[in-house]
Amino acid sequence: MLNLNNPFRDSFDSYEDDAVHELRGEISPSLLQLKDLEYLDMSLNNFKGVQLPEFIGSLKELRYLNLSGSFFSGIIPQSLGNLSNLLYLDLNNFLDQSNQIGLGWLSGLSSLKYLNLGGVDLSNTAAYWLEIFSKLPSIVELHLPNCNLPILPIHFPSLNFTSLQVLDLSNNGFNSTIPHWLFNITNLLSLDLNSNDLQGDIPDGFASLNSLQLLDLSGNSFLEGQLSRNLGTLCNLQTLKLSLNQFRGEVSDFIDGLSECINSSSLARLELGYNQLTGNLPISLGYLKNLRYLELWYNSFLGSIPPSIGNLTFLQELYLTSNQMNGKFPESFGQLSAIRVLELSDNQWEGFITEAHLRNLTSLEELSLIKTSNSSLSFNISFDWIPPFKLRYLVIRYYQLGPKFPTWLRNQTELTTLVLNGASISDTLPSWFWQLNLTLDELDVGGNHLSGRIPNTLVFRFPGSVDLSSNRFDGPLPLWSSNLTKLYLRDNLFSGPIPNDLGQKTPFLTDLDISFNSLNGSIPQSVGNLKQLLTLVISNNNLSGGIPQFLKNISSLYILDMTKNNFSGEIPESIGSLLTIRFLVLSNNHLSGEIPPSLKNCSLMDSLDLGENQLSGNIPAWIGESMPSLSILRLRSNHFNGTIPSELCKLSALHILDLSHNNLSGPIPHCVGDFSAMKVKPPDTEIYQGSLQVAIKGTQYVYQQTLYLVNLMDLSRNNLSGEMPVELTSLLHLGTLNLSGNQLVGKIPTQIGKLEWLESVDLSRNKLSGSIPPSMVSIRFLSFLNLSFNNLSGEIPTANQFQTLINPSIYEGNLALCGVPLPKRCSEIDGTPQIPGADEDKEDENGHDKLWLFVSVGLGFIMGFWGVCGTLIIKKSWRYAYFQFFDKIKDQLLTFLALSVVRLKRKRSEKNGAGET
Repeated sequence: MLNLNNPFRDSFDSYEDDAVHELRGEISPSLLQLKDLEYLDMSLNNFKGVQLPEFIGSLKELRYLNLSGSFFSGIIPQSLGNLSNLLYLDLNNFLDQSNQIGLGWLSGLSSLKYLNLGGVDLSNTAAYWLEIFSKLPSIVELHLPNCNLPILPIHFPSLNFTSLQVLDLSNNGFNSTIPHWLFNITNLLSLDLNSNDLQGDIPDGFASLNSLQLLDLSGNSFLEGQLSRNLGTLCNLQTLKLSLNQFRGEVSDFIDGLSECINSSSLARLELGYNQLTGNLPISLGYLKNLRYLELWYNSFLGSIPPSIGNLTFLQELYLTSNQMNGKFPESFGQLSAIRVLELSDNQWEGFITEAHLRNLTSLEELSLIKTSNSSLSFNISFDWIPPFKLRYLVIRYYQLGPKFPTWLRNQTELTTLVLNGASISDTLPSWFWQLNLTLDELDVGGNHLSGRIPNTLVFRFPGSVDLSSNRFDGPLPLWSSNLTKLYLRDNLFSGPIPNDLGQKTPFLTDLDISFNSLNGSIPQSVGNLKQLLTLVISNNNLSGGIPQFLKNISSLYILDMTKNNFSGEIPESIGSLLTIRFLVLSNNHLSGEIPPSLKNCSLMDSLDLGENQLSGNIPAWIGESMPSLSILRLRSNHFNGTIPSELCKLSALHILDLSHNNLSGPIPHCVGDFSAMKVKPPDTEIYQGSLQVAIKGTQYVYQQTLYLVNLMDLSRNNLSGEMPVELTSLLHLGTLNLSGNQLVGKIPTQIGKLEWLESVDLSRNKLSGSIPPSMVSIRFLSFLNLSFNNLSGEIPTANQFQTLINPSIYEGNLALCGVPLPKRCSEIDGTPQIPGADEDKEDENGHDKLWLFVSVGLGFIMGFWGVCGTLIIKKSWRYAYFQFFDKIKDQLLTFLALSVVRLKRKRSEKNGAGET
């Protein structure tokens, strides 16, 4: 027996610290002198650059050979096939790089019972690998994880795995359904197919594998369907892993099947997390009395925890996080005396957690309970209660524990993680808490109303994290153990200067946020020693002085936020040494001078905010050429002059452009239509882009988590001239457009209605003319509009969103605009819009019409009267004829009336006579 295993390495990763314990170099041929050697273990060493020698195949008495994790180079020597007595061969991750390996050498290992080729590249054998392995007559355990096997044959008639008990085909590229030949390996105890791309339902054929103890189908993504009752008939099953798939429906039938095993189910570990399972948890869950580990998180389970849960007296870990469960905790929950881990977050729990639920949980070590908005659960624990457990990990977020700091923590002396964030605690941290002598990994009491001063007595393990943000702690900034890596003290009442020895006492800090306090003074020199710092947020204080040169020493800085302080002077050239900077926020200070050219070295920049300073000069064209990932550019409220460089249009990721309140001149570049990010819908998944103050709808808003959804262009309060570029209308997902306070002329682009996602448009105080484009009624989300003080004319649209835009101030200062909501009404003549001077012209025209009307009437009267009456007066014969004509007409009319009266009387008399008869 020769055991050369490296006991100081517990994984296949090699670290520098292991070098002193590792075997290296060539393997000496003198090994052949051990002719009777049966056992050779050289695992977990480092033979990088050395090939496994051919003479290894001459050790023909070997029964056991373990070379796993030893980083040999080259390929597997063919001579290995000469070891006909070999029973155990472990080559798991034994090569230092992936080399395609053949399997011809396997045919000589007729006695082999255990084979592990994990991590060996078998992609060359895709067509015949299964046939070769099935010819190993004595094989009991076959491990082929991560072997780049792309094909899992659906049909294999010549199967000969009569002795096989363990089969591991995990983490390959299989994308078929589960083949049915697997169900002919009736002696299988363990089947591992996890982390492939298997698809379809779980076949009922699994019910024939009566001896199966472990089944792992997790991480296949495309396995789906319901969990059948047949799967629940595997009464010998001890471990079932089905997480990270797409199983759906209820689990009642499946759990009922498991619970009906004659001698009770052997199931100890059940993993169903990260699926689409729903329905209530069945009462039969409590009959799986051997359960030790139950993982149901990240599904859509409903209802409450069944009371039968109390029967699971061996249960040690329970994961129910991120479901839709509601109802109250059953009191039987308190019977889980073996429970160590409870993950219950992100559900809709109701009622109270009382001492009865916790009094028998003597083994509890970890408790995580994070509230969703729909949960009404509260803690109802007496002031003097003493828990029976000793927690190591306690996370409670957004559930009410206050107003007093919970005294039941007084005996929790083994805590390493304590999170009581947003727990409505309005108190001081009691003195007994500081006397617990805790050694912590994490302390988070943020989001409460805690007050008082913080002592420097806490001890942390590396890498330690502290979050005291959003409280009322005061006094100087506290400093603790050098093991801290994350320190969040934002939004408190800390005052005084930043400690001079900050960099010495916490040299391993990666994240420092001390914003929103009352700190003063300058940035101490020792901050330059924080060379592992990734985020430095010191905004919203009263800090002063210049931006220190020593920041260049923090070469890995990712976020630098110094906004809203009193920093002055120029931005130093050394800022360009921050090659990994992604978010640079220096706004709301008193910085002057020009943007340093060295900043072009920061090619990874995502967000550049230099607004509200006294910077001057031209906007550098290199911003558009050297920062291809820039998504936010905010330079508002400075003294920049010159034109807007067209190179900015190369920023295809830019979705917020704010150059407002400067002295920029010239036209808006026509290439603004190239801002690709303003053309497409914002991403569905949340993207971190920091915090930013933007002006939308005439109001300043601070965006944080949703900043990635904002698409904005603000060029207001400059001296820009020319027309609005038609290319603006291609920015289909632009949300805010502000061009107010410039010297723009011409018409509003007729196709502006294509910008259907616009919510806010401000074009006021320009010299725009023409009518309001009718297409603007298509902007369905428009809720803020300002067109005032231009030279617009015509009728104001009234359809769609314009029915809500009825404040006259929106349109004031446009003398030729008419219609609602302005008091001036539009003319409907010819359907033409009213233009300046039209009323005066119409009044003049109406005056002329009236004059001609009166003249015509006068002439008509004269001609008619004297043309008739004048002739009758002058010519006597015409006068006689005229009056004789009227006398004749009068006589005829009287005669007609007399005859009509006689006829009427005659008819009446005849009618009366007929009635008497």
